[in-house]
Amino acid sequence: MFGIDSPELLVIAIVALVVIGPKELPGMLRSWGKWMAQMRGMAAEFRGHVDEMVRQSELDDVKKQLEGTSGLDLQSLDPTKQIKSAIQEGMAEGEKAYNEAKSSFDNPLAEPESAPQIAAEPPPVVAESAPITSEPLPEPAPAAVAESSSPSSQEEKPAKAAAAG
Repeated sequence: MFGIDSPELLVIAIVALVVIGPKELPGMLRSWGKWMAQMRGMAAEFRGHVDEMVRQSELDDVKKQLEGTSGLDLQSLDPTKQIKSAIQEGMAEGEKAYNEAKSSFDNPLAEPESAPQIAAEPPPVVAESAPITSEPLPEPAPAAVAESSSPSSQEEKPAKAAAAG
């Protein structure tokens, strides 16, 4: 430490003990330690400021090099411009759809667009409960035979079984 060896440090300690005295030596060492801590803190702060200035100058050099190169446009790499353009396109599409809907709502006499045609299915035939008799049931019509695979024919079978039984 500071080029001072152990024997030299021992001589300095003995001289300090004789000159300052044993009562005031601990207080002086304490104040000397606080002073050294403050000096180290100031040195670290100074070193931090110097390092920051060096980093800033290096960043400035890199920035100058990037701006000096032709063909590289840093403004085109800005993602906020791309996001803004996408939002503006979406807003334009929304405005267009809104205006179309508003014009069709404001003009009710205009012919509406043709609605999709849905094939109409005949309603299922519901079997009426027949009175329980011993007479055989009449044969179903050919249209009823075609519907025998439908779910409503599943409901008719228990009714026929009950009528026959």
